[in-house]
Amino acid sequence: MCFVVTKSFLLTCCLPIFLMGMRYYFSRKVILQYLDCAMHTDMSDIEQYYMKPPGSCFWVAVLDGNVVGIVAARGNEEDNTVELRRMSVDSNYRGKGIAKALGRKVLEFAMLNNYSSVVLGTTAVKMAAHKLYESLGFKHVGVVEHYALPGMTRSLLERMFFQVRYHRYRLQLREE
Repeated sequence: MCFVVTKSFLLTCCLPIFLMGMRYYFSRKVILQYLDCAMHTDMSDIEQYYMKPPGSCFWVAVLDGNVVGIVAARGNEEDNTVELRRMSVDSNYRGKGIAKALGRKVLEFAMLNNYSSVVLGTTAVKMAAHKLYESLGFKHVGVVEHYALPGMTRSLLERMFFQVRYHRYRLQLREE
């Protein structure tokens, strides 16, 4: 189509490279803004956000003296749920069961604190993350298309080159 409109072979060849570059630029920009936002909110004061409030907690996985993973739980007394948050495992240690152990720790915490369910949301693209949640017993309950990550500006170019799907999961522990 580009060649038909412009009659330029060079422009036709360069257009895909330009579009991939724009996708990379905006993907990187959005992710860095999201990380910056996280580092200035709950991750800037883990004790205040996750250790002090009742029904919340934060765990760190350590292997050979190195932090290799984290996960948080944040309780919601209104609907008696706990949200699994901030699960992350160092890429060098993935596939070793660390994420599953962290997930089980949150489930154990939820049961000990009599929560009726555990919920989570993820923008993970990798199927391994979704399979992990399902292996822990979570059920996929919905997708929000064109989700705006914290820190996103939602500019036209951002929306053109970077779109996020937000998947929601729920694990019912007991009936209310």
